[in-house]
Amino acid sequence: MSHHCHNEHDDHHHHHVGGAEHDHSDDITPAVQFSLYQQINFDEITTLNEQVHGSGKAIIKKTWAERLTTEPEVVSDADEQLIINVPFTAQIKLHSLLLRTSPSPSAPKTLRLLANADIHDFSAAEDSTPTQEFELSQTSEMQELPVKRARFNAVQRLCLFFPDNFSDGEEDETRISYVGFKGEWMTLGQAPKNIIYEAAARPTDHKVKGTDVRGVGHTNQGQ
Repeated sequence: MSHHCHNEHDDHHHHHVGGAEHDHSDDITPAVQFSLYQQINFDEITTLNEQVHGSGKAIIKKTWAERLTTEPEVVSDADEQLIINVPFTAQIKLHSLLLRTSPSPSAPKTLRLLANADIHDFSAAEDSTPTQEFELSQTSEMQELPVKRARFNAVQRLCLFFPDNFSDGEEDETRISYVGFKGEWMTLGQAPKNIIYEAAARPTDHKVKGTDVRGVGHTNQGQ
């Protein structure tokens, strides 16, 4: 019986979450609309002092729909400091940064953003003047951190430096489960997306962008 109830609870939770996302689409649509997810160069993300290689990249690869999942998370290794370098494939006008941590002492306390910086040394990060600095909250709620937009007007890469956590030196592990970016973007040296797709309807391109091209080709045949 208890097993049956547990299943019912799981099903209810699943539907509740789905329903909430549907009912509150007004809250979600702007987040998706201004998401810079598609403009992140995931292959070139680098993280310093991560316990598990690739975990810094993994939390940024989480989609908006996965933002509340606790795994994967990035955990600092030798001490509480973390650096994540995020390059973009377009020129970014950053509006805000989205962050999810936890109510534990391992939650990062400060975030220093450095625009158009690629920093691979903690002493260099300490010595650099941040483009903007944030005092973070010790919470598992989603934190949206609006930036001073004039300072982040033409960003092609962003360095996130977390120098400390809420343990005041007692806890070496800093944990972060989600990072996202919102803003506007301008493609660098490329034609607008719709022109690229129209030009891609040649049979030779079917191998490259299979799904998109087949969709366009099918529409053309229908016409």
